[in-house]
Amino acid sequence: MIKEIKGEDFRKMQLTELDMLVEFDKVCRKYNINYVLFGGSLLGAVRHQGYIPWDDDADIGMLREDYETFKKHKDEMNPNICFFQDHDTDPEYRWEYGKLRRTGSTYIRVGQEHLKCKTGIFVDVFPMDDIPLSIVGQIFQDLHCYCLRKILWSEVAKEKNTVGFWKVWFTLLSKIPVDFAFHGYEKYSKKSRNSSLNRVRCLGFPATGMLYKKNPLSERYGMPKSWFTDRAEYMFEEKKLYSSKDYDTVFEIYLWRLYEASS
Repeated sequence: MIKEIKGEDFRKMQLTELDMLVEFDKVCRKYNINYVLFGGSLLGAVRHQGYIPWDDDADIGMLREDYETFKKHKDEMNPNICFFQDHDTDPEYRWEYGKLRRTGSTYIRVGQEHLKCKTGIFVDVFPMDDIPLSIVGQIFQDLHCYCLRKILWSEVAKEKNTVGFWKVWFTLLSKIPVDFAFHGYEKYSKKSRNSSLNRVRCLGFPATGMLYKKNPLSERYGMPKSWFTDRAEYMFEEKKLYSSKDYDTVFEIYLWRLYEASS
């Protein structure tokens, strides 16, 4: 049975996600791990001092080395509140980035009812990996990651596309072991260093510079590391959480559509 979450239940879901953000923040502060609220969560922090009224999730961005450090300490979060999920902790989980999941909750996206991974109200945690310095290298990496992403997505896509070419295509892709895709991502993530001069992106998600605004090639496939290291505290639903200090540039270059929609 599909149930639309709205009204009071929608607000309860936002505040449930807030509990997870606070728990995550505690661990990161304890071990000096850098993170930022990103996407709509950054916009909400700046414009609303909390959630955008219609935003149904929260987003966290971290450089790869910070992400891996957090994973070492993930079990210090209160297990009665939330747990961290990725392919390492849940082999049935099919996305390259991780999630915080609310313990004991039930939340399943439409079209993903058949997946076997653990479910629940979530917060996305995006690791940001180095991209090549050259534009040509960035384009090839983007194409490679697109293919890997479709392999992981195929188990959902084959159910959404019930007839025709795409049904056959995604059914064939779903036969490829998921570890093939994860090993492909790992080749990039192992090379990522916080100290390098490379720009960064979440490899398991479309390049943000293409997703929200068609930016020049030099900015299209990655973001400067400073957006994830030069941080400021923001009030978010009366809690202090971190996000990018240079939010104006983030909005202008990468979150243009989101920014315009909320104006």
